[in-house]
Amino acid sequence: MNSILGILNPLTSKAKKNICTPWGSLSPEVDIFPIVYLIIMYGLIYILPYGRDVIGMSWFDWLRSEDGPLEWIQFFLYLGATIYAIKTLSIKAKNGLDLNLILWGLLVFLCFFVAGEEISWGERLTGYGLESIRAINFQGESNIHNLHFFHHILLDPSFEISCILFGWIGWNYFPKLDSLPAKRYSLYFLSVALFYFYFDISYSSTIKQIRNDQEIFELLMALGLFLHCRSNAIGEKYRLKSK
Repeated sequence: MNSILGILNPLTSKAKKNICTPWGSLSPEVDIFPIVYLIIMYGLIYILPYGRDVIGMSWFDWLRSEDGPLEWIQFFLYLGATIYAIKTLSIKAKNGLDLNLILWGLLVFLCFFVAGEEISWGERLTGYGLESIRAINFQGESNIHNLHFFHHILLDPSFEISCILFGWIGWNYFPKLDSLPAKRYSLYFLSVALFYFYFDISYSSTIKQIRNDQEIFELLMALGLFLHCRSNAIGEKYRLKSK
């Protein structure tokens, strides 16, 4: 039971070194929560009954809907990641300017920017926005990622490139840069890169493009960045106290 709870809890302090299954033991070097999460979403939530009777749509569609629960969870995760990244940045700034500090600064900006974009910079809470941006935004909201150029040209490649950087290139080629996520968190990002790659490839195939379940997968990236920033902020705090 403790092993199962450890898998389901992404906030656990250490990756599970030994996971017992009916087919034997597994010893992954990465968090497998993303796999468990996707199994739950597509193996359980997807087939839950009575959603249309209660909320007018399936539970799965409700979770992944625009301005739905998963999008709001992403906002809070990015906001939390921003706070933790700022804490880490403030501590590392005492050691002087270097590449790692610059990357932490960029990570602060990235998390804050995406958090703001998730709620259209407060418009979804207050109803107030910039009419000049609304007029050229295909969803009629005050955000940048739904402008034609960003949404149809830059958005998918940016997800793919950044998730490959965070999920593989960073820890594999630049292990000394703790501003890039550790190997432990690689599946939070690589699963997102794989989805967007498959989604874009299916657009050019001879069959109908696969369904856009972006909110399902983007939650993993938000959670991965939150866990990465949190682990560094807490680790830095503990190391500071021990000096």
